Amino acid sequence: MTPTLLGRWQTRIFLLATVGVFISIPFAMGLTGFPGGMSYFSVLFYVALFGLIWDVVYDQIQKSRWDRDWPAAYQLFAGIWELIVILFLVFPLNVPGIGAGKSVPAIFVHYSVVWISTFIASQSLMRILFVRWRFFGGQWLGN
Repeated sequence: MTPTLLGRWQTRIFLLATVGVFISIPFAMGLTGFPGGMSYFSVLFYVALFGLIWDVVYDQIQKSRWDRDWPAAYQLFAGIWELIVILFLVFPLNVPGIGAGKSVPAIFVHYSVVWISTFIASQSLMRILFVRWRFFGGQWLGN
């Protein structure tokens, strides 16, 4: 089933709070070859925050399509667009929590690994383990 706006929000927050945090822990501990620190969790927060806004736009695009569907290719383009926003808007502004000490390659690799992991989880594990999620437009609550 195509996700509703509320379903998009709930799924985004759930995946970033579980898979995203799990993937961010090795980055924060410095086990990935990049300097560690809590800024990786700040990146996760900004991705979630801006994602809630982007999901409103994505929902409108989805509603304008003839089949009201949101193909995986659109999700890929959305992930690339969100990375561009993080790298070229949020990162240079030195927003609270990220700091000037993080390099663009570190943020790029972290975002990419988190995005690929959440994408795979949303396309496979979520559909297998949470059948209810699948048939209620991605909503966890409010059904």
